[in-house]
Amino acid sequence: MRSLLQAIALLAVFASLIAGFSFFHYSSRTSLSRGWIANTHSTPSAVAAAPAPKNPVEPPKDPLRKGDAALLAQSPRYIHAIMESTDTTFPRLECPTPNLDRYAYLHGGASRSSVSGTSPKYFFALDLHKCVDLLPRLIGSIVETIKYLGPENCVLSIVEGRSDDGTYEVLKELRFSMQLLGVKYILQSSDINPMTPGTDRIEGLAKLRNLALDDLMKSPEKYHENTTIIFSNDVALCMEDMLELIHQRVFQGADQTCAMDWTYVGEHPTFYDVWIARGMTGDTFFNIPPDGSWDSAWNLFWNDEKAHSRLSQSKPFQVFACWNGVTAFTAKPIMEKKIAFRAHKEGECFQGEPKLFAKDMWFHGDGKIAVVPSVNVEYSDAAAKKIKALKGYASKHVANEGDDGKIEWEAKPPAKVKCMPTHQDQTFVDWDEGLRT
Repeated sequence: MRSLLQAIALLAVFASLIAGFSFFHYSSRTSLSRGWIANTHSTPSAVAAAPAPKNPVEPPKDPLRKGDAALLAQSPRYIHAIMESTDTTFPRLECPTPNLDRYAYLHGGASRSSVSGTSPKYFFALDLHKCVDLLPRLIGSIVETIKYLGPENCVLSIVEGRSDDGTYEVLKELRFSMQLLGVKYILQSSDINPMTPGTDRIEGLAKLRNLALDDLMKSPEKYHENTTIIFSNDVALCMEDMLELIHQRVFQGADQTCAMDWTYVGEHPTFYDVWIARGMTGDTFFNIPPDGSWDSAWNLFWNDEKAHSRLSQSKPFQVFACWNGVTAFTAKPIMEKKIAFRAHKEGECFQGEPKLFAKDMWFHGDGKIAVVPSVNVEYSDAAAKKIKALKGYASKHVANEGDDGKIEWEAKPPAKVKCMPTHQDQTFVDWDEGLRT
């Protein structure tokens, strides 16, 4: 009976992936604000006494909505928890102090841009909906990472959508702390709802991702030519997780690096982003037969000996496509306007926008895409504690890494890649289907 219930739960998870929830668990609101967020209220004395930040936040073109008064009143506790890593107001994933010597080279000074000021080279992007309880860990870890890399080197861009739990209010009030920190902070609110009946949900999800990258896409001259985008879903993660993804992108010469994300639908965790991720065989990370059974979810890379071996050793390995909760990738093809997140074209396999993004990366010569299995994330603090206990923290793995950490890159993608609109409809198609005329 227990196995039957777990099977039903797994099928429900897969159905949610196909429905579009695997990308980021939300739908959002039409843009009310584009540009930097400034303090439009009276400045507290602490702010007045503080030195001017290196990258002052510019006034928004349009004002943000006021938000709920009661939820605004609750936001200071969350802001304090986000800004202070030692705060224990909220239960959250405990994170170790990483080996910062490993990442010291990452926080070199920002270069001068063609416009006034410096040109940031780390762009943190998120699309968030109704996840206020996760903010102390998620945004707190991002703030820790920004402090380490240097606020002048970073941008934090968040698109919030349709939250009624205080997520919007916390993110709105956070702008004052971001001003003091000296980091460029872009907050937008959108009512784009990918799940609206009669709409293309992948197109909606793609629009939301592009909205988070809006400033980078419209004003590439303001950014470092080798900018890295760190795009995170609503996951519980540590500073070391993001630093390791950025480090591996540099160390491996990768165009994109991804974590491994997990979900608990029973006693044991299951790899989550199975609808998006594809290995160098072109297949899914685990086999899903036409009946939708997830009985083989434990058997990752059953038909890819190289990836299976590297995964078992927690060493990075090449894949065709990944996202997996949090990813770091080159901004160059976006800044050059070669690619953006999109929906499938006519005659092209129906698939998620992160998989299409990877496909377009390959097409434009940016196919060095890798999974970093030392970085493991989950979608709640409680479950993240379990996954870290089971899989280990990134710092534990890197402390024991050997001399064979480098990936031997394959220059060509797999000839065929699995198209899986639903688990009943699975076929292998040309990897560049729809891209060549």
